[in-house]
Amino acid sequence: MRDFIYAEMMVHVPICTSKEAKNILIISDNADKLSAEAARHFESNLKVIPCNLNEVSSLADGSYDVVISEMPSEGALFSQINRVLKVDGQFVTTHPSLDDVDRNKNIMVALANYFKIIMPYNIGNGKTALFCSKEYHPTADINLQRADMIDGLSYYNCDIHPAAFAMGNYIRKEYLGIIKN
Repeated sequence: MRDFIYAEMMVHVPICTSKEAKNILIISDNADKLSAEAARHFESNLKVIPCNLNEVSSLADGSYDVVISEMPSEGALFSQINRVLKVDGQFVTTHPSLDDVDRNKNIMVALANYFKIIMPYNIGNGKTALFCSKEYHPTADINLQRADMIDGLSYYNCDIHPAAFAMGNYIRKEYLGIIKN
């Protein structure tokens, strides 16, 4: 699969949902492509840290509008993400395949302690990421002007954004009451 799709979807979906994506945090041990995509948003400040809970713990409270994470999902990370996000922040994270229902339900239940909205979305490589938001809905609150004005993209656009959240009935039924949209 084309690896540019993953980076574009991980970065632009939360940034184009955020009302103001001024401060962006990427948690990754290999953030080059994610950083390059975030740099397309010239008005934003970007910080990249490795996948290390101590690194996340050292960040200031309420500092980030968007957090993009490739760190394994766990409760201790979620509480730190909640702490560093602003009151209307978005969080995107990788997670196990949706076929691993028990693990994902545990992750989503833990995230529900901090976020109003928790929705999986397709990231173009046969996998999904979890979009979590304290305030804004990824399909109702997409910033179309921001999404349409990003130059040089190969995959992401304002039509792909809401379409990525479409899930089959078997997923809807399996995760009924767990996915918060």
